[in-house]
Amino acid sequence: MKQQLTIIKVGGKIVEEEETLQQLLKDFTAIPGAKVLIHGGGRSATKIAAQLGIESQMVNGRRITDAEMLKVVTMVYGGLVNKTIVSRLQAEGINALGLTGTDMDIIRSHKRPVKDVDYGFVGDVDAVNGALLSDLIQKGIVPVIAPLTHDGKGNILNTNADTIAGETAKALAKYFDVTLFYCFEKKGVLQDADDDNSVIPYINEEAFKQYVEEGVIVGGMIPKLENAFNAIHAGVNKVVITLASAIDGKSGTIIEK
Repeated sequence: MKQQLTIIKVGGKIVEEEETLQQLLKDFTAIPGAKVLIHGGGRSATKIAAQLGIESQMVNGRRITDAEMLKVVTMVYGGLVNKTIVSRLQAEGINALGLTGTDMDIIRSHKRPVKDVDYGFVGDVDAVNGALLSDLIQKGIVPVIAPLTHDGKGNILNTNADTIAGETAKALAKYFDVTLFYCFEKKGVLQDADDDNSVIPYINEEAFKQYVEEGVIVGGMIPKLENAFNAIHAGVNKVVITLASAIDGKSGTIIEK
């Protein structure tokens, strides 16, 4: 029987504000067994870029990462945000290791091809080294992964944290019984976008397609759920979409086999 592993993906807003960061670290520490934390940090990157006179450009919620912005996100994601989380987890007795995808070659990606938009130094994941991450986890280390990868040719690439979480979960499903949490600002997938309490507790693929056809599930939630089902097909045991303050698994929307 495989060991349980919990992977938590949280957005930058959660780890960039003291009150929510404090609560997250408390809840994350309370999760039993092996675990991994994957984080964003976009608001801090935007703020520091502005202080440096670098304009942030976004298209459909995705950051355009030119050479100057790449310097900023590398400093912020891989440095400030990542090491703040790691140091705070150490204070909680968690032996955390801060990583980007470039460290130990754990996540390789390729530069996103230019189609309608040139996103610059943005990566799409090719491979996650699940064997190496598994080895770290088996030694009692808790990886804390920042949303940066590399192409094997010396280039760092800004990479979507949701994608990193999904691909990491898939790679580790070979070694562990994986539960993946996608944390965002709602209690789960909602039946009614205007009612925060209308959480759909379980979704299978058939129901998902129907909800999309009916216009219940729209916008950014569609790719989030597509990522969830891809993870399930690749061996991940369960995906939970919920609040960062609800990572005990007792609420939210559950996607499982």
